[in-house]
Amino acid sequence: MFEKIAKYLADQLDIAVETISPDTTFESLGVDSLDTVEMVMDLEDELGVELELEEKIATIGELVAFVESKL
Repeated sequence: MFEKIAKYLADQLDIAVETISPDTTFESLGVDSLDTVEMVMDLEDELGVELELEEKIATIGELVAFVESKL
């Protein structure tokens, strides 16, 4: 799941996927809360699951853990 999310972010932000790690924060990538909502909606469509964000997710690793808990 990490690889899929990292590739999505790299494509969206036009950055090298190698620069993204589980500890990378969305803030360090310049991703704001609106961008995060859009990304979650795209992931919902791609994975066929509903992802209700109930709390703030700060890192890529936290998002991966959240998504995996919903699968």
